Amino acid sequence: MRISARNQIKGKIVEVTKGATTAHVRVDIGGGQIVTSAITNEAVDELALKAGSAVIVVVKASDVMIAVD
Repeated sequence: MRISARNQIKGKIVEVTKGATTAHVRVDIGGGQIVTSAITNEAVDELALKAGSAVIVVVKASDVMIAVD
């Protein structure tokens, strides 16, 4: 796979939860960190995503915010 996005993190799917049209895919990226992605159910099916699958999380955003307590 070739992609222009630079923010790529390897991980493993821990859970896929489908809703009416959108699924939440939880990915363990190591160090106790979980990233959750909301994608269409159709994308889950086309990519054959399931718990245990190795994936790459790709983050593409025009804004990244930082907050502190």
